[in-house]
Amino acid sequence: MTVGTVRGLDLFALLAAAVAVTMAIVYVQVMRGQDDEPLAWVLIVLGASAVLAAYGARMSAPHRQVVLIAAGVVLLLLGVLAIFSIGLPILVAGVLALVASTRE
Repeated sequence: MTVGTVRGLDLFALLAAAVAVTMAIVYVQVMRGQDDEPLAWVLIVLGASAVLAAYGARMSAPHRQVVLIAAGVVLLLLGVLAIFSIGLPILVAGVLALVASTRE
């Protein structure tokens, strides 16, 4: 068993998915707290990245590496765009997904 895996699941990828979901929730709360509506595309990007990272968490998943790279790159781009508000945790999620993509 490799460090960071449990029962064939990559914990780095699972953590990336969990952070993406958590940040989607935080984003909605922040926007509503400012009497504003959250942007749909941000929620779609966070949700899709979370789904991709969760799929890639299975060590035996087909195309695991490509899926995790896609999730990581998209999360990094969104994290850079949101760096002055909720971006840092999103950047961390992107790095976790990219690290998970290198693991076998």
